[in-house]
Amino acid sequence: MSTAPVASSRALPHPASGDIRLEAVLHALSDPMRLQIVRELAADGDELTCSQFALPVTKSTSTHHFRVLREAGVIRQCYRGTAKMNGLRRDELDDLFPGLLDALLAAAARQAVRLGG
Repeated sequence: MSTAPVASSRALPHPASGDIRLEAVLHALSDPMRLQIVRELAADGDELTCSQFALPVTKSTSTHHFRVLREAGVIRQCYRGTAKMNGLRRDELDDLFPGLLDALLAAAARQAVRLGG
């Protein structure tokens, strides 16, 4: 009898590392809410649940933003029990686009200071 793990019906689709495109990453990060999500994930350095983000938008809009980031290959999402965990795909993004994420995060931090946010 096989004891191979059964794929969860709650598994979320993610692009393979080789399928991540620069245009999709830049588009995903062009939205202020999505950029905020990525900044928080980068600052935390670990996984966060969706509910740990204090986004000033509805739950359905938050879900949309997380989906765009996941489908672009910027974040990885998985279920742990009932919580949807979010993690930045930093290593993969750094391998594909060296320096891009660090430059974008630094620019976003400078902009936040400049704009008082």
